[in-house]
Amino acid sequence: MPNMDGAQVCQEIRKLSKGPYTYVILLTSKAQQKDVVEGLEAGADDYITKPFEPNELRSRVRAGLRILELEEQLVHARDLLQIKASQDALTGLWDHAAILEFLDKELFRASREKSSVGIIMVDLDHFKRVNDTYGHLAGDIVLREAAKRMRTSVRAYDGIGRYGGEEFLVVLANSDLASAVDKAERLRRAVEETSASTPEGSVAITISLGVAAGSYSAESLVRAADTALYRAKALGRNRVEAGTIDQMVSSGTNG
Repeated sequence: MPNMDGAQVCQEIRKLSKGPYTYVILLTSKAQQKDVVEGLEAGADDYITKPFEPNELRSRVRAGLRILELEEQLVHARDLLQIKASQDALTGLWDHAAILEFLDKELFRASREKSSVGIIMVDLDHFKRVNDTYGHLAGDIVLREAAKRMRTSVRAYDGIGRYGGEEFLVVLANSDLASAVDKAERLRRAVEETSASTPEGSVAITISLGVAAGSYSAESLVRAADTALYRAKALGRNRVEAGTIDQMVSSGTNG
């Protein structure tokens, strides 16, 4: 190679490698120990000297493949652990911390792109009554069913998480207030469409929703949506109410 030797090639590969690991076998005519050490320290995983025996090369390639397969399994296991660590155990949605982290990322993106983020605070109507009447097992089924219906009603690149208890937070990327309200109404209809089937009988599900949108701080948006949610509950539940930061400031509402 006129421009660089094998050790330099290995160094460049390691600099550029951002994705799955690249396994490198150095085929070299240099057999002295210092040359081998130089190649391995530069990033090679194995080496074989010329002239080489084809069967030996095939065996070393197979050994490298086994290592790569093991690495793939480890990466998959790590990813699963990360997913489980950020999931709500009951509903399978993101947990409180994960959905707020997603909201922060979307707000950062919105600030950079001069766009808007919509959020929807959701509360299951009369959930305490469900637990008291049908029991906590039925209550868990109702929570899971509501979560499933909402998850299938949002876009793949939106976020939805269990905010706490029977409350959920939906984060809508690149969404203004009008489109967020429209999405909230579709969520409301999807949840109330049919009753949830439990061992204690069918349980009707409805939700109240508070909506806000903008590129403000996560705290401000959540507070505005939460205020709108409480207004929806006060006005009879099973409805959507919209709130804005400007309305909160002008009315002196602090949450």
